[in-house]
Amino acid sequence: MPWWGWLIIGVFLMAAELGAVDAAFYLIFVGFAAVVVGLLGLAGVEFAVWEQWVLFSVIALTSMYLFRKRLYDRVRGDLPGVDISEVGELIAIAEDVVPGDQVRVELRGSRWTATNVGDTTIAAGTKARVIESSGMKLKIVPHTAAP
Repeated sequence: MPWWGWLIIGVFLMAAELGAVDAAFYLIFVGFAAVVVGLLGLAGVEFAVWEQWVLFSVIALTSMYLFRKRLYDRVRGDLPGVDISEVGELIAIAEDVVPGDQVRVELRGSRWTATNVGDTTIAAGTKARVIESSGMKLKIVPHTAAP
């Protein structure tokens, strides 16, 4: 392949990664390898076509292995995580719930089935604390002032 072909492919892959595709920085290294092979051809280093492909593969895989995680962590690693757990949330109870009984409650705009797993009744109009969630089912206990 001519040197300018490698350069076009490399620049296109890097631009695709940065501009349109979120491939977790894999295309950056594949594009980088293509640019390196193209620049070597521009500099006058002659390779057979199979040697170009081997060099391209070695550069792409080696650079990915050595630098991708560090680059990815640097660019994306400082993003805050999202806590989507319902555990610890307080919910309003509309009716008395004796231990072991279930009640329909609303949490974050959705209806859930909540089971009182505590040893006391949760009175209507009070709050309950979610201690476990599975699917659309919650396990709740009466809310006390201490978490």
